[in-house]
Amino acid sequence: MRINYLVIGYGNSLRSDDGAGQIVANQIVTLNLPNVRSFAVHQLTPELAEDIANADTVIFVDAVISSKQKLEIITLEDDDKYLNFGHTENPRSLLYLSKIIYNKIPKAYWILIPAINFEFGEKISDITKKGIKQSLEKIESIINFKVL
Repeated sequence: MRINYLVIGYGNSLRSDDGAGQIVANQIVTLNLPNVRSFAVHQLTPELAEDIANADTVIFVDAVISSKQKLEIITLEDDDKYLNFGHTENPRSLLYLSKIIYNKIPKAYWILIPAINFEFGEKISDITKKGIKQSLEKIESIINFKVL
C-alpha cells in the first residue's frame, strides 16, 4: 500500500530522553492524518525497509546527546557503509536496504532531538521536551498539517 509520509520514531522509552523519538511518533499517530503512517519502535530493523519503500517521504526521529542542545534536521541519502542494524546505527542503512531490495528510495529526513538524560526512567528533560515540540512543528511543515 502506497503512503505519502512515514514517520519512524525510535529509541528506548525506559531511558528517559532516549524515548523522545517514540513520543513524537505516537503523537503523530493520534492525529489520524490521511496518507501518513507512524511507527514508534525501540530500534531500527531491516523489516522497516518495505514500509520505507512504500512511502514517498520518510522522517526518522531520534534523541541524541548534543553539545549544541538544539534540534538538527538532516536530509538523508542511502549509504552502503551503514549496513549493521541496531539503534546506534544510521537510518541510511534502511534507505540502502530499500534501494537494493525494492529499488525505491523515498525522500528522507533525520530529525535529531537534543537529549541530556539517559538514566533509567521516563522523565523527559526540559531541553528534550522543547525538542519534541520543535520536531512536531518541523514534521508539520514537511507534511503540511496543523498541530492542534
